[in-house]
Amino acid sequence: MPSAEPGSSSCFSGGRPGDEFNERGDVREVLRRNGWTLVRGGDNEYWRRPGKDHGSSATLRDGVLYVFSSNAAPFEPDRAYSPFGVYALLEHGGDFATAAAALRTEGFGATPVATGDVDISGILAGNVPDRDSCAVVDPGPIPEHLFEVPGFVRQVMDFTFSAAPYPNVALAFCGAMALQSFLSGRKVCTPGDLRTNIYLLALAGSGTGKEFPRKVNAQILFRVGLAGSLGDKFASGEGIQDALVRAGAMLFQNDEMDGVLRQINLDHENRRESIPNILLTLYTSANDIYPIRVKAGQKETVHVDQPHVTLFGTATPQHFYESLSNRMLTNGFFARLSIIDVGRRGAGQTPGSARNVPDSILEIAQWWADFRPGSGNLENFHPEPREVPFDPEAEESVEQLRSMTEAEYNRAEAARDEVAQAAWSRTCENAKKLALIYASSENHLEPVIRLPAVEWATALAMHQTRRQLYLAATYVAENPFHADCLKLLRKLREAPERSLPHSVLLKRMKMRSRDFRDLIETLVQRGEVQVTTTPSAGRPTVEYALVE
Repeated sequence: MPSAEPGSSSCFSGGRPGDEFNERGDVREVLRRNGWTLVRGGDNEYWRRPGKDHGSSATLRDGVLYVFSSNAAPFEPDRAYSPFGVYALLEHGGDFATAAAALRTEGFGATPVATGDVDISGILAGNVPDRDSCAVVDPGPIPEHLFEVPGFVRQVMDFTFSAAPYPNVALAFCGAMALQSFLSGRKVCTPGDLRTNIYLLALAGSGTGKEFPRKVNAQILFRVGLAGSLGDKFASGEGIQDALVRAGAMLFQNDEMDGVLRQINLDHENRRESIPNILLTLYTSANDIYPIRVKAGQKETVHVDQPHVTLFGTATPQHFYESLSNRMLTNGFFARLSIIDVGRRGAGQTPGSARNVPDSILEIAQWWADFRPGSGNLENFHPEPREVPFDPEAEESVEQLRSMTEAEYNRAEAARDEVAQAAWSRTCENAKKLALIYASSENHLEPVIRLPAVEWATALAMHQTRRQLYLAATYVAENPFHADCLKLLRKLREAPERSLPHSVLLKRMKMRSRDFRDLIETLVQRGEVQVTTTPSAGRPTVEYALVE
């Protein structure tokens, strides 16, 4: 069955029923008519599928239905559907030609042209114009339900949120996930031997409260005797290696990730000893033997068996976006980062102390600190992690995700899109790692990866991939003129009503008027900017608007 993705009328020839339904059709009525229930309104609505009594199954934003449930047939999980796609699947069993004909009888679409073409306004992106002619959709901020991880992660988040001077759900989530990732490092694995090592990057501006989750983690590790495994700044790649020789597992909480990311762009020789390259090698060596460089005067190579590194880094959004490049987006280290934009600072409150960690949190953290799944006196040096199984439903869901991401990768490979290849190549692996962390948090005594863990992990991993592709389309330029085009489009996208007067936009672009005119002319010809001229007593008022 074809999957649907949001279509924009600017991406298709006009006059077709599907295009017009995308513009003015009532997709909410279609959902209600087919048993769907609105759970929560707002700019990003939450909807529940038929047959489900609680929770949500999809979001609806700007007319686009994003389905994250794997039990919402005829929709496929982790797919975005246009209004016409929703209508065709629910009302006509996925027969787009019949759906278009039915809409025409209801007044959608102009008189058909005798070309024999079938209206497929709702089907997968691989069958619509490429990214140059049809904008990549921004998946938006991470939906709130994806910050819900039961058990230990939830407890740490609740404490952090209640005590932080400026509580922020996304920052609390990053801190708690990093802590669970570290505590279960070298102690659990999937049947395929994936580990819980993850690299989290929180995009947070000054004053957002990014210090407090780090303080909470530091207090917990200190109280359970693991303070020696806590690091902050990266002095060098050698420093990371030395720390692992001592501890075997490390949690690095770094507030200067901007500099680490810049090394990717500056390291044209791809030096092995650069911090990003060492972190990349450690990431892929979590289930292997990692050799440490031989120092002067050292006779034998030192090895670390199954090294574990969890990274909880922060960077300012502006510096992060400015550093994006094709080189960075195709870098192996960057592809393994989970990037969380934390948004604005939360409302202030009377803060608590990070030292007042609840006993229930400390008890679980201590259990992980003491847990030795293997046997023998060398367990700290040669760990034998417990294998956490997938239940049958979860295993089937993972297989579906693997098939879907492989199809996306093959599509990107055929299009020679290196950024998309890098993004899709890691989506399934990232989801399985996240599901393992979810299961470890949910039940540390007897963890099992069940369907809810995989559904949650899939939704988060897919969101991360789509966000990475959006960043590539929005920020990464092939030449200076292209960079100016992207910059101008961002200025309009960020403006109220997505439009700006000529004088305001020219000032914000900080460029010569002649170059500005060339830029506008190009974007108008590409159909991305619309110019409106309004007569006035003096000079006519000129305004530029983003075409969507």
